[in-house]
Amino acid sequence: MKILKKSETPFFSVIIPTFNRWPLVGDAIDSVLAQTFESFELIVVDDGSTDDSARIIEKQYGERARIIRQINKGVSSARNAGIAAAKARWIAFLDSDDLWMPDKLERQHKAIINDPSLQVLHTDEIWERGGRRVNPGRRHLKTGSIDDGADNLFNRSLAICLISPSSVAVHSEVFRTVGLFDESLPVCEDYDMWLRIMVSCLIGYLPEKLTIKRNEYGAKCLASQLSSSMWGMDRYRVYSLRKLVDSGKLSKNRAKMALNEIARKARIVADGSIKRGKHAEAKLWLIEKRQAVKELASF
Repeated sequence: MKILKKSETPFFSVIIPTFNRWPLVGDAIDSVLAQTFESFELIVVDDGSTDDSARIIEKQYGERARIIRQINKGVSSARNAGIAAAKARWIAFLDSDDLWMPDKLERQHKAIINDPSLQVLHTDEIWERGGRRVNPGRRHLKTGSIDDGADNLFNRSLAICLISPSSVAVHSEVFRTVGLFDESLPVCEDYDMWLRIMVSCLIGYLPEKLTIKRNEYGAKCLASQLSSSMWGMDRYRVYSLRKLVDSGKLSKNRAKMALNEIARKARIVADGSIKRGKHAEAKLWLIEKRQAVKELASF
């Protein structure tokens, strides 16, 4: 990696949020520093780690990685801190347990230069679990709104998150338009962000496996992925969808799609609440479902 002069503006600002992820975050950093495209700065946001990550990173990587320390506020806050500190117009995220192929930034840079209209660009990815490659399944099929149709990608993205933070590059102007990551969400913050972006922007897609999405656990990694440990993630997705519907920014067609998904997910969460003996909570989710159905009937 070429260390840029302070007067130089990098093309990409690479942001890695981390919380108690050493040594996995070291692998992520190494994959960034091995990029064939060198016009980037690397920002590592330590979200209040207690495993000495920040000191180790600072000692091992020196000027090649800029460290931002903050008290533990969650991954959304960490990403937002990185965005605020970024010098580049293009932001590329990498989760602390994921990896990039060496030409990831080079391939995205080429696509962006070839199509100046692009504001968001994600790539295909490889999935690994416990060091073994696994097939993600058809429902996780990656596409873009340019090639798949904006409404089709939006509709498919309502069920699950189809864009990996580690694969995406976003022009900084997009965050000025749609806002930053929602810090009230402990999980599904990426689901929330990509749906908000889809309201305003087309999503470009590179059908190349340039990211390795890992799910690694071990004695040295004290923090597991939040999304693996949070029950009823659809609770947070319903919150995101309700925000979108109530914003008034959705077209009639997309509002109907979102309301249908709210009704479906609210029913799922209600059933899960009943199974866990949370009957009062289940009643609230059934009210949410009925409200969505009522709004659908008004169209």
